[in-house]
Formats: sequence, C-alpha cells, structure tokens
Amino acid sequence: MLSLLFSIGVAYDGYRNKKRFTKSADTLRHWTATIAHIQLIVGFILYFKSPIISFFYSNYELVSESWNTIFFAVVHFAIMLIGIVILTIASAMAKRKPSDELKFKTMLVWYSVSLILIVIAIPWPFSPLSERPLIRY
Repeated sequence: MLSLLFSIGVAYDGYRNKKRFTKSADTLRHWTATIAHIQLIVGFILYFKSPIISFFYSNYELVSESWNTIFFAVVHFAIMLIGIVILTIASAMAKRKPSDELKFKTMLVWYSVSLILIVIAIPWPFSPLSERPLIRY
C-alpha cells in the first residue's frame, strides 16, 4: 500500500507540475502493480487456507446470518480483488497513453480509486463491516 500511496503522490506531482513521465515514474508504475499482484497472491493463499472461510463454505446455512463471516468470505475478498484489477488496468492504460500528462492523470485517478477500495475493504477495528481487532491476543 505504501508503493500505491507513493505512486499517487508522484502522479499528482507530475500532473500538477506538468512534468515528464520519466523512466523512474514508469518503473514506479510497474512496481506498484507488481507489488499489488504479490499481495493479491499472498491474500489468495491466506484466503483459501483460512479456517473461517472453510467453515463458511461448509456451513453456509449456519453462518449466512453472521455479517462478520460474510464480510471476510465475500465482501473483503471481492473488494480487494476489484481494487487490484482496477490498479492493473490503470497501469496498462497509463503505459499506453500518448502524452505524459495523460499518463500521470490516468495513474492519479485510477490508482486513487484503487486505494479507496482497498482501504474500505480493510477490516478496521472501528469499521461497521467487521467486528475484529487488528491484533488478537
């Protein structure tokens, strides 16, 4: 998520100050998408190994009324996946834009949308979507 925040900052600065889309900006665009894909793969592994998810799918009738379980089994998974898909498409679109200004603008807008979705899907302790502390003892 730090690389995503940094990419958004670089895109904002480049778009606002009409900078050139340099090789370092392009490398940052590429590595932000790569890091997001690595996080997605780790998330898939954790998702499919999770006892909560196994319990959800084997006892759907029993737990379908528990919003906390539904959040982790469906909502968190779907929103995170959509966020990474948007980020991936934005990276490919920015790569193909004809002007530097459009490259920065594409990164700024779509990476921001992706960041918003990812932040929404995080199970914050104060979120009405999940009832889970950040750290369990």
